[in-house]
Amino acid sequence: LYNVPPPGDLVSCMAALVKSNDPNLVQLLTHRFKGDRYGKDKELGGQKLGNLILTAMLDITGNFEKAIELFKKTFNVSGNFLPATTEMVSISAKTIEGKIIHREEIIDTGKYRGIRILEKVFLNPPDAKANPKFIQSLADADVIVAGPGDLYTTILPVLIVKGVNIALSKSKAQKIFVVNITNKPFETRGYNVNDYLASVKRHLGDFPFNKIIVNNNYHPVIPSGLKYKYVKIDGFEDKSLIKLIKNDLVDEKFPLYHNSQKLAK
Repeated sequence: LYNVPPPGDLVSCMAALVKSNDPNLVQLLTHRFKGDRYGKDKELGGQKLGNLILTAMLDITGNFEKAIELFKKTFNVSGNFLPATTEMVSISAKTIEGKIIHREEIIDTGKYRGIRILEKVFLNPPDAKANPKFIQSLADADVIVAGPGDLYTTILPVLIVKGVNIALSKSKAQKIFVVNITNKPFETRGYNVNDYLASVKRHLGDFPFNKIIVNNNYHPVIPSGLKYKYVKIDGFEDKSLIKLIKNDLVDEKFPLYHNSQKLAK
């Protein structure tokens, strides 16, 4: 309806870097109204408040980068936030049996017939140009971290933007890939660490990261109704150029995700 680049992950990142001692502000920006998050754009139900605010700011400024700057100024957010591409893109995916699935919500929720295990993700249009500022930030970085996040609908769509892989390969930075705590049912079901590496190689032609961070605490019980399983290190092929860093990183209160303090340390 408003022709807005997907704001969800961007808003979550900005909310995490709000320079305020008031936790209510972060909670407010990430608050999602009750309803279907993949419902109609005209409906309030399922929408995240921060997404609505950023959309309003885009409406006011007429420019996505200016909207980001206004958001940062309004909520006292530190850091820079650069989309990998400023072009309007969508994603499609191919399953292991060759079925092509369109739209993130369908990929994310597995609302299609057949084997719901993904093999590859694509951008539409496939030749969307990388944001020059984003590419320059990779060249200037001391450390580059990919993840954690949904492999096929969050991480890979950034890495496959045209020019990003070349920039990563040229970068002299420490390049770190953070493997998820658990596997999402309709994206990475049954994946171990090697499968994450193989998926990145399948999309980029190589694995441009020199360190992998992975959780090794599988003790917290995941509620069976959630259908998530831990990502295991089993069978990791030790590479001389890739250092595996394993530690207790799980959030024991909600074991689908990382404990941010453990991961940061």
